[in-house]
Amino acid sequence: MFIYDRLKDTGVPPSFEEMKDALGLKSKSGIHRLITALEERGFLRRLPHRARAMEIIRMPDAAAPGLKATPPPFSPSIIQGSLGQSHQDNEAEGTLIPMMGRIAAGVPIEAIQDHSHNVMVPPDMLGKGEHYALEIKGDSMINAGILDGDTVLIRKSSTARNGEIVVALVDDEEATLKRLRKKGDSIALEAANPAYETRIFGPDRVSVQGILAGLLRSY
Repeated sequence: MFIYDRLKDTGVPPSFEEMKDALGLKSKSGIHRLITALEERGFLRRLPHRARAMEIIRMPDAAAPGLKATPPPFSPSIIQGSLGQSHQDNEAEGTLIPMMGRIAAGVPIEAIQDHSHNVMVPPDMLGKGEHYALEIKGDSMINAGILDGDTVLIRKSSTARNGEIVVALVDDEEATLKRLRKKGDSIALEAANPAYETRIFGPDRVSVQGILAGLLRSY
């Protein structure tokens, strides 16, 4: 309704900054998600190769023709959390999960570091359970779409199904991100890059620390 009113009054869509202020948000990332959701639901269309170009396709059923709408103040729901556990941030724009350091997608490196900071994750990327984030170092999982510098979202788990991508702890001191393959009593940690060999261990040498749940990438 805010975009519709602005288009009707000026012929120019509002900027993300103006929409942020109108909804009382503190950053524009929430506006990006709202615009994407409205586009996916068929309310508006963004026009390519043009700045601030949006077209209203349909209006909400409850909107009377010509009705000028003023968005109500934004009042987020806040869920208190503790360190190491997922919780909603104060802007209700996503979920903060702990960043636990770097992990190798190549030759294993030192085990997972301690909590260093939090990262913001869209809540629809997270399912049930406790999650944490790790920064990827290396290129052994590139054929699975996981690149050096990516941030992976991990759901804590001590078990995994055959073929899942997991955080594996080798000999209680080396952590790596690999696809888990089980055959008999052997556990294989399989890369997604032909330049890397599959490493095979006995069951007592590998423990699962979590399962890949999502990925974040900055451009």
